[in-house]
Amino acid sequence: MSDSSPTQPPNHLHWSGLTHPGRVRQNNEDTFLCLNFDARELRYLGKVGESTHDTGDFVFAVSDGMGGAKSGEFASKIAVEKITQLLPKSYKQSAQQISAGHGDVLEELFHRIHAELLKLGRYYEECRGMGATLSLGWFTPGWMHFAHVGDSRIYWLPKGGKLKQLTDDHSQVGWMQRQGQLNERQARTHPRKSVLMQVLGAGSQSLTPQVGAVGCESGDRFLFCTDGVIDGIWDHRVADMLAANQLPEGQSHARWFVEYAVSESGRDNASAVVVELI
Repeated sequence: MSDSSPTQPPNHLHWSGLTHPGRVRQNNEDTFLCLNFDARELRYLGKVGESTHDTGDFVFAVSDGMGGAKSGEFASKIAVEKITQLLPKSYKQSAQQISAGHGDVLEELFHRIHAELLKLGRYYEECRGMGATLSLGWFTPGWMHFAHVGDSRIYWLPKGGKLKQLTDDHSQVGWMQRQGQLNERQARTHPRKSVLMQVLGAGSQSLTPQVGAVGCESGDRFLFCTDGVIDGIWDHRVADMLAANQLPEGQSHARWFVEYAVSESGRDNASAVVVELI
């Protein structure tokens, strides 16, 4: 998926991120990442902030771990390790406005994370069956390149446009919904909605990440979220909340999404990152 990049791409980004264990589970296997990098180094960003592409490119991601109390923690550390190794090396071509190649880098990144999780599962009993979803966006001037595996999601709200779910849920229920066999309500209540057909690690030998890119303009907004957020918020409500300019007092956009989802459901861990281009 791709669109034409604007002639004067937005340079300023504002972001917020939050994760919450929910109201039922004792541990939180979700994680989110907010990173900034150039050809030399990678920097961790705060939960709320703003910056410009003068400092380099940006990566935002959410991940939902499975298969043990430490799985989300392990998966996120492995993801960050591989991102640190690969993406700064790719910054030079990004700075030269070369869009070709970003998808290849992201696909390689996902395969490396997948291989590392499989290796840990083979060698360490406590990691056996460990896996994770990962939905990641790489922001370069005028573009958002993304890669995705699992049932976390990336939504895109173009300025003045309609909400688009960029990622496909890698589940049988998600496939049935895309085929028109289930509507949103039926998909949410289906008994097999949590059964994933594709995930990083978890003993799965094959992996085909979804990779794409969209051209960005000032005013575009993106939501990265785990299934715990979706469990509590219908798509039409996602669109309304992402479009809102007036937030509840003291709330960041991500905090609003997460706390609203937990109040409406809370059966699962919930994580969200919201990015606005200015």
